[in-house]
Amino acid sequence: MTSDQHFVIVGGGLAAAKLAEALRDNDFAGTVTLISAEDYLPYERPPLSKEHLAGKKSLEEFTVDPGQWYRDHHIDVRLGTEVGAIDPSAKTVTLPDGSTLGYDKLALATGSTPRRLPIPGMDTREVYTLRTIGDSDSLIELFGSARRLVIIGAGWIGLEVASAARAAQVEVTIIESAELPLLAALGPEMGRVFADLHRDHGVDLRFGAQVEAITTHQAGAITAGQGGVDLASGVRLTDGTVIEGDAVLVAIGARPNIELAANAGLATDGGILVDASLATSDPDIVAVGDIADAQHPVLGRRIRVEHWANALNQPAVAAQTMLGKSASYERLPYFFTDQYDLGMEYTGYAATGEYAQVVVRGDVAKREFVAFWLDAENRVLAGMNVNVWDVTDRIKELIGQQVDPERLADTSTPL
Repeated sequence: MTSDQHFVIVGGGLAAAKLAEALRDNDFAGTVTLISAEDYLPYERPPLSKEHLAGKKSLEEFTVDPGQWYRDHHIDVRLGTEVGAIDPSAKTVTLPDGSTLGYDKLALATGSTPRRLPIPGMDTREVYTLRTIGDSDSLIELFGSARRLVIIGAGWIGLEVASAARAAQVEVTIIESAELPLLAALGPEMGRVFADLHRDHGVDLRFGAQVEAITTHQAGAITAGQGGVDLASGVRLTDGTVIEGDAVLVAIGARPNIELAANAGLATDGGILVDASLATSDPDIVAVGDIADAQHPVLGRRIRVEHWANALNQPAVAAQTMLGKSASYERLPYFFTDQYDLGMEYTGYAATGEYAQVVVRGDVAKREFVAFWLDAENRVLAGMNVNVWDVTDRIKELIGQQVDPERLADTSTPL
């Protein structure tokens, strides 16, 4: 690699920042340009629904690197700039003013966008999603004035926002089409744990329910023939039930931002297809984070997960690939959550329908336990520790191992 090479990173989150760090840590002396659609320096996203939403962390505390770091390391950061297109044959990206920027190697770290509901009322004021610092700040302001919040979706974002809202004394109703929360992520066995947790904290859970529309009302004076402003007033379910609220949060998951890649002719299938080195179908382009549908050499399958740990750790491998070195991303999936007095870490991957049983080690009633997902041959697929700490390394060592379920459940037997 020579100092006249130009590497471009498209994206403005944790993965983009860590990739810039990794390139400089590997002594890349060429030009690095980081292009972010957001107006803020790259920051971590978990605090948006956790510590920041609870008023415990400011943006500065979870901004990945201060502005001075980028200046010291000669990273050309372009904020508030959205790339319009990629031309792999010309090796250029198109900027908002129509000009192009050339690259020798390109990294895509474009993240995800909250999914929207195709129902009436979605674009009304007081309807929220959560992805950016602005979204989180808006919810904090809402908690100071609202009495009732309706949340559509009982995934991680919905449940974490519910926890913060209840701490702020806001009444919460969660609408979920499935029969339990987190079914796709954890299955019914552990989904019940989180349902009980939220019921114990006063959340009204409505499972097996479909939202037909977000209801609205008009606020503001009506003068000179001009109407007021339409505001969300709750939701109407397909069975006709109306649930009132001062605001609605739509938390039904996210879609990966793969349009740039798809329009450029890169291989995609719900995500950007990459190999174990995180290279796309174009060897001069890598993809990291939420968008990367990667061949995982340890799990022996393709996997795309929207977890903080991927954004944190994949860039080190992607940087090696951009620099022409051999590298492979082999870390197991990992994520965590904090809700009320429950803290949890999850390691591994156990897809719905692929595990045979869940073995629990500890006391579920007290919410102090470790759960393991086993396949039909009693091999450990994943493990989750709830209010039990310093066991993640032991769980990692058990992934892929065949175990005796009875001994695994026996707390007197060391992991």
